[in-house]
Amino acid sequence: MLLHGTDALKEAAAAGHALPGFVAYNLETVQGITAAAEEAGGPVLIQAGSSPFKHAGRDALMRLALDAAGHSAAPLGVHLDHSRDLDEITACLEAGYTSVMVDGSHLPFTENIALTKMAVRRAREHGAWVEAELGALPGDEDVSTDAVATALAMTDPRQAAEFVAATGVDALAVAVGNVHGFTKRPVRLDLERLAAIHEAVPVPLVLHGASGLPVEELHGALARGVAKVNVNAELRRAYLEAVRTNMSSALPGSDVVSLWAAGRDAVRDAALEVIGRLNFRAAGGNA
Repeated sequence: MLLHGTDALKEAAAAGHALPGFVAYNLETVQGITAAAEEAGGPVLIQAGSSPFKHAGRDALMRLALDAAGHSAAPLGVHLDHSRDLDEITACLEAGYTSVMVDGSHLPFTENIALTKMAVRRAREHGAWVEAELGALPGDEDVSTDAVATALAMTDPRQAAEFVAATGVDALAVAVGNVHGFTKRPVRLDLERLAAIHEAVPVPLVLHGASGLPVEELHGALARGVAKVNVNAELRRAYLEAVRTNMSSALPGSDVVSLWAAGRDAVRDAALEVIGRLNFRAAGGNA
């Protein structure tokens, strides 16, 4: 069933756990994410966004994600991730997306506000909620590059308060030491900065780049207002490792179906593992 509104996001924030946002690239990743949501009981977001559109095509991937969510017994939202294009945002909203992320983080502060306000206005017309980003998150969304965060690019708590008040967004993605993709060294979050942002803004926070994040760092973030967590690289790696493991037995018979099935099941298992980590409760944790 399609998950509409911000209730699940707000409930996660109140309970000290997080709504998982899993990036989907194709049929098998959509199916794996859906299967994980059904086994766990949801709610989960299928993030069929700008970057995967380059591979699968926007209309094809939109239809896959929306059809899977609509026919599932689990509560599944369909989320547009990292979009800088208002036309793309509008197309996804018109197709039935339940939430969108407008990414103006590359813009000067005032221009980010202006772009985000336009996206919020369009989303409200379609009953969808909006995530925006403030601060620069290093790394590539699709390929792990061993990125390193710098303090100068991190989210400023005072700017965050001004940004949320000016735009009316429902959730704010922050840069607090997190990066896209896996890294050779464990990522350490600036939890003090995150706590200050949480105190300054009235909306749930979003943590991108959570793949490979040490569990104590993740739980520290959940205890400081993070109520949505994006995971991509962990699912990509699981898919590719499953394909590699099964390639030798599949190749003699050109059995692509077994490879697709192995990849799909690996994505499901990886997503379930992440969901388990996100069931942290701030009140009972040691963050």
